[in-house]
Amino acid sequence: MERPDNPMMITGVLTFDEPLDLERLRETLDTGLRPFVRFTQRVRLRRFGRRAVWEHDPRFTIERHFEHRMLPPPADRRMLSREIARLVSTPLPRDRPLWALHVLESPIDGRTVLVARLHHCIADGFALMHVLLGLTAEDPDAPPDRVVPTQLPPVRADVVAIGADLARLATLKDQPSSVLRGPLGQEKRAAWSAPLALSDVKAIARGLGGTVNDALMSATAGALARYLRERGEDPSGFELRAAVPVNLRSGARMDELGNYFGLVFLELPLGIDDPRARFEELKRRMDRLKRSPEAGVLLRIMQVVGAGPRWLEDLVVRVLGAKTTAVLTNVPGPRAPRYLAGRRIRTLMFWVPQTGRVSLGISIFSYAGEVRLGLAADALSVPDPERVLEAFPDELAALR
Repeated sequence: MERPDNPMMITGVLTFDEPLDLERLRETLDTGLRPFVRFTQRVRLRRFGRRAVWEHDPRFTIERHFEHRMLPPPADRRMLSREIARLVSTPLPRDRPLWALHVLESPIDGRTVLVARLHHCIADGFALMHVLLGLTAEDPDAPPDRVVPTQLPPVRADVVAIGADLARLATLKDQPSSVLRGPLGQEKRAAWSAPLALSDVKAIARGLGGTVNDALMSATAGALARYLRERGEDPSGFELRAAVPVNLRSGARMDELGNYFGLVFLELPLGIDDPRARFEELKRRMDRLKRSPEAGVLLRIMQVVGAGPRWLEDLVVRVLGAKTTAVLTNVPGPRAPRYLAGRRIRTLMFWVPQTGRVSLGISIFSYAGEVRLGLAADALSVPDPERVLEAFPDELAALR
């Protein structure tokens, strides 16, 4: 959907308990990413108008997208959080393909963090995660699970259908004003929670007769309600509407780049104080969404807007910004540990981009038996997202 002249950036973070073999990492990246043509193409804006085209970057090398540096002491979690926030706030260079990798190493204990920044115009988060995992292996000495690239077919616009879809969007009520909403500035914040055992979350969900997703969404709603109270707002009656991306690829099409996802709208009942009642209400809403054709309907909008005129994109961004407060995604990662360039990936985390007036990105990701909640926010609206994350384990425990 988003054009490359918009700051739509997906950010992923991988952590390691030891330094990376940089030469092996470069070789893995070059072999695994070069076959995907979008990773070697830059975006050029035509002289007249805002329309963009892809073109081969004659200067493409992995080195131009790769940075390695030591963090200054104390190289702790707070410093790392600030550094990731700085990277999330920094636009990608326009003279090369719109992605970059940053290897940040601690001089104290050798622990290493790999920050991957990729523009949404290359592909949606589901496809990018699939490509990233294709660079990894199941053990240190095994070759990576190579992904063979394919390409999505061109999109054909159906003006009548798009008009009906836009009319359906317009019927949604606008979101009320709150500290979670506001215009986007340049400075961002990024934070992530401590790990929670996925087995514990499953046990809680089973005890309540629901799914892991129901439990995680309920705890997220409770944590956001606490944050509003801390900021002096009463969450009573507040329905926080989140746009939830839905992967519409079949298993056979996971190797396709581009954007092939729909959206559903989930209203988080922040005004329900009782954890059990909030869980049951969210479960009811999640069950309804599973039977809804909403994702397929909105797929047409998301595909056609990117190829359409600028005024259509601006219209859709304004409508979505008025109707939603957050982008929320829950992605199940690999159940077993993975290895990149011979090193075990200790943790995996990512943040979804924000656009228009939607300043809050909520990411839930599970990997190797653990689950984490990540928040990306505009500093003008949510300057302290770690306050939300501190309440997340307590809200989950309250469901017991």
